[in-house]
Amino acid sequence: MKKTKKSIVLVSGGLDSAVTAAIAALTTEPAFLHVNYGQRTERRELKAFERLAAYYKVRRTLVADIRHLSKIGCSALTDLQIQVPKGRLYRKNIPVTYVPFRNAHILSIATAWAEAINASEIYIGAVEEDSSGYPDCREEFFKAFEKAVRLGTATKRPIKIKTPLIHRRKSWIVKTGLRLKAPLHLTWSCYKESRLACGACDSCLLRLRGFKEAGVEDPIPYKKLKQGEAR
Repeated sequence: MKKTKKSIVLVSGGLDSAVTAAIAALTTEPAFLHVNYGQRTERRELKAFERLAAYYKVRRTLVADIRHLSKIGCSALTDLQIQVPKGRLYRKNIPVTYVPFRNAHILSIATAWAEAINASEIYIGAVEEDSSGYPDCREEFFKAFEKAVRLGTATKRPIKIKTPLIHRRKSWIVKTGLRLKAPLHLTWSCYKESRLACGACDSCLLRLRGFKEAGVEDPIPYKKLKQGEAR
C-alpha cells in the first residue's frame, strides 16, 4: 500500500531511534536525519545511521553538522576535558552528559527539511524514563516546540512532532523493536566507546536493563568490566 504521508525521522543510530524509525515506517514514507554535533562517538553513531538507512532502504537521507555545540561545550559528550561519569540508573539531577539545548537545534533542522519536502510529521525517539532529567527530553518541551513550529512555518498543514516512546520503558522499546523486526544489532548507544560499548555509562546501563527486563540478550559487543564496576 502506497504511503501518502512523508515524515522526518531523527536517527542518531541508537536503540530508541531505530525503533522509532520502525514505527514511523508503518504509516509514513520516512526521510532519515542524522546530526553530528561533535560528540565523542560521532563516527560510530554515523556508521550506525548509515547501516539503518540502508536496512530501511530510505530514499532521502540528510547528515547535518552542528559541531559548534562542541565549541560551546559544557557537556561530557562534547568536551573531552569533562569525564563521562559512571552510570546511575536512578539519577535525579541533570548529569554532565546533558548537551545544552541540543534537541532544539536538531528539531529546527528537521522542521526546515520537513517544510522543504512537504513532510507532515517529525519523529524523535525521546524517552522521559532515560532522559536523566534532560529538560529537552520532556513531553512538555516537544509540545511547546510543536507550537513554535506551527507559528514559524509557512506550510498549509501543521507539522506534528511525534514522540511514540516518550512514556515507555526500555524493555517495551526492545520488545517492540523485535516485533517490528528493527535491526537492533546495528544500533549504538554508548556515550564513551566506539568499538566495544563501555557497559558503565548511563546510556549503556539503561540499554542493558531494558534487554534484561525484556528477557533477551543485547546483540552489540561490550567491554569485559573489572570486578566491582557497574553493569
